[in-house]
Amino acid sequence: MAKRDLSKQLESLTFRCPACANTFDAAPGRVEDEPSLEHHPFAYFAECTRCGEEAAQAPFHKSLVKAWANATGPKTAAGKAASAKNLEGHPTPEEALRTRFNALKHGMTAETAQYFPARPGKYPACSSCDVDHGYCAKQPACIKQAQLFMVHHAAFEQRNPKHLTPIYSSIQASITAIIQQILQTIIADGVKLEHPAWAVTREGDIVIGEYNDFETGEKRIIMETKAHPLLKPLQEFLSRNNLALSDMGMTPKAIEQEEQQMGRLAPGGDGPPSISLEDYAAKQAESMAALRALADRANARKQRDPVLIEYQQQNGGEQ
Repeated sequence: MAKRDLSKQLESLTFRCPACANTFDAAPGRVEDEPSLEHHPFAYFAECTRCGEEAAQAPFHKSLVKAWANATGPKTAAGKAASAKNLEGHPTPEEALRTRFNALKHGMTAETAQYFPARPGKYPACSSCDVDHGYCAKQPACIKQAQLFMVHHAAFEQRNPKHLTPIYSSIQASITAIIQQILQTIIADGVKLEHPAWAVTREGDIVIGEYNDFETGEKRIIMETKAHPLLKPLQEFLSRNNLALSDMGMTPKAIEQEEQQMGRLAPGGDGPPSISLEDYAAKQAESMAALRALADRANARKQRDPVLIEYQQQNGGEQ
């Protein structure tokens, strides 16, 4: 591709609106001289397509124009042939591993495009997404979903779950927040809910269950009592996330077993069963006594060593 002539004004640019953060491509509505930019001495402005405020050239597009100005390359036929020869044998297997996710990054041929097309404002996550909706609408796939797909793909292909730690940390924190909301709702409503007993007659009328109180003569409504419907999902959340009392060692049986193990040494691997501290201290005392006897025997052998005796005699009995 021929090198761009940056001495002339550009006909189309990318702008970024500071008021509504809209990113859009348009022809410049106003151009000013900018002598500080030697590579392209022009400053561009255009009316925002969303809010109507004046927007300046996007910073990343300024950097792109500067890259165009500084771009160099071979100009002669020999230079172009040498440059083409440098590409022989590339990409290597290692380079292919590094660049295999490029398509997912820019979305041109992303596999996720067919599953998560760009639909700004129509996914549940769009309400809290920080990507500009106007920019997202021009992409072939949802940027956030493509990133999520790419991270999981890399983690499973490389068999490295550390790539997923930030994602699943957020998921676990969200689950904990949901559990707290369920608990607060149950506490506010009560663990049991009551409602009048009713039935439908053959004529299709709804009849409320009532009876007469013999003591007071008043008519009372028969109430049906049921457990709070959120108790079951709360139990499932706790059991699936290992938050039950047994998992945390808070049941009476778990506490009793822990107390029984106190004062005992835990076995290592497939070693012998644990012993009490008293038995361990007794074995240590036996080992120390045997070590002292061994030291005494070693000292006695040293005193009977003929070489040592001769050396002591030559040096006046000094050791």
